[in-house]
Amino acid sequence: MFPSSKRTTVLVDEHPLWIETVQRVVESLGVEVVGKATRSSDALHLLAEHAPQLLITGVRMPEQELDGIALVREALARAPQMKAIVLSMFEDQKYVEAAFAAGASAYVLKSTHPDDLKSAIRQAFDPSVYFAADVRSNDPYPYEIPTEDPGLTRRELEILQLVAMGHSNAQLAKMLWVTEQTVKFHLSNIYRKLNVANRTEAGRWAQVHGLLAQPQPA
Repeated sequence: MFPSSKRTTVLVDEHPLWIETVQRVVESLGVEVVGKATRSSDALHLLAEHAPQLLITGVRMPEQELDGIALVREALARAPQMKAIVLSMFEDQKYVEAAFAAGASAYVLKSTHPDDLKSAIRQAFDPSVYFAADVRSNDPYPYEIPTEDPGLTRRELEILQLVAMGHSNAQLAKMLWVTEQTVKFHLSNIYRKLNVANRTEAGRWAQVHGLLAQPQPA
């Protein structure tokens, strides 16, 4: 729960079921959902009416509507002080980079654990680690890095290294002789310990800390 003043958000996704799921996660953190929409045009009206502190949006939208990334760009142009989180099924790096370029604070995969979204929401309201820098910057790591030991286990460190090298969950499962569910469980713990929202941010953390040497099997 957030102890300070009231936090508010608007939720946007083309699927109402996803909105209801995200609402439960958001409200568990004490954040008030002041508006919900399945269309970008409706979302813009809600944002203007309620002036929330946070926008959480999917990527896909109905035809003739702005997609979620374009919505973030337009919404932040109108309210630069607002934060935005993109919640998506797309793992392709081009979507991640496009979301950050549009001004999103975090990009969270829909397939990840709800704790990953919670971490992104906490980071949006009370930033302590900065990953959503301009992807066009000449400085490859223009964000703050936590210096304390995050307490990763040997297996978690191995998985973090492999994720940073670009391996998918399916590839990790085959390489480590475990199930994909086990991989996801370890990734959830890694994200929580590093206070990051997704595998892209975890990979950047590993790069900054020089963890891209060949991992030793656990």
